[in-house]
Amino acid sequence: MAQKQELLKASLQQHCRQEADTAALAKFLAATLWHYLVQSPQKHLNISLEGDLGAGKTTFARYLIQAMGYEGKVKSPTYTLCEPYQIELKQQEITIHHFDLYRMRDPLEWQEAGFEEHFDIPGICLIEWPEKAEGTLPAFDLQIQLTAGADENERFININALSQSGASILKEGASK
Repeated sequence: MAQKQELLKASLQQHCRQEADTAALAKFLAATLWHYLVQSPQKHLNISLEGDLGAGKTTFARYLIQAMGYEGKVKSPTYTLCEPYQIELKQQEITIHHFDLYRMRDPLEWQEAGFEEHFDIPGICLIEWPEKAEGTLPAFDLQIQLTAGADENERFININALSQSGASILKEGASK
């Protein structure tokens, strides 16, 4: 019970009035993730990106992946379901797998495509539209909820820990 209460306390809320604020929050999270993975190089993290169409999930993912050190173009995986990005963390290479399940017609489609193996290797799986998989995905460490505001670039972003790893990441970020 105490462990569950501890997880509930590990969250971060941010009102981003413009895209630069969203980018700054993604960069902050990326620095914390980077540090966590350098300290625990064999770890794997699952992160859900949740929100309505147009809430900014792909934009947030793009800023996060680039802030983790990827220098190329970050494209939306809407039609491919998954885009992999190789990142070097202090002489160790990890992969960030960015999934977009919006176009899935069947909850098991991601498994049938052979993506299940990506959830067992060191690195990160970022999953947009996880609800399309209807509970077939592994447990998440972090949940990022994005809600569009009144202005085109305004966002309300909540980051919640869903595991001990997620809580460690958010607590480390809070101490900076």
